Order: sequence, then C-alpha cells, then structure tokens
Amino acid sequence: MCNAPHRATFTKWHILSACGDVDMHGVMQARCDVGFAGPMRPDHGRMIWGKTGKPGYGLHDRALGAMYLQGLWERVSS
Repeated sequence: MCNAPHRATFTKWHILSACGDVDMHGVMQARCDVGFAGPMRPDHGRMIWGKTGKPGYGLHDRALGAMYLQGLWERVSS
C-alpha cells in the first residue's frame, strides 16, 4: 500500500512500485531478458540527512537509488 501524501503541491516522496505505475522489478527483468549491458543511474534524488544543494540532485539519495537499482539487477540476473 502506498502512503504517499496527496497534496495540491508537488512533494518528493519515496518511490515504491506500489506508489506509482512503474514496476521496477519488471523493468529490470525485461532489461536482463534482452541482455541489456548499458549504464544505469537514478535520474534524481531527495535532499536527505541535512544535505543542501540543487533540488533533485542530492548525493546521498542518488547513491541510495543507485544501490536500489544494483540490488534489483543482482536479483533478476542471478
């Protein structure tokens, strides 16, 4: 179940498959199935742990996103 807040203004929230319309496991499985061998990276991240900077490009959250992608890739390619 998705617990993301529903507001009139945009709020960056955690991205779980249950909170959106993209099945990330399915996306990674499809990439694996066709032999994808290119680069992957998260497109943006939140500012977490007191970090400041350009909105959408928080280093820590993008690093967590990269590891999330790596974990999914390891799962589907094993």
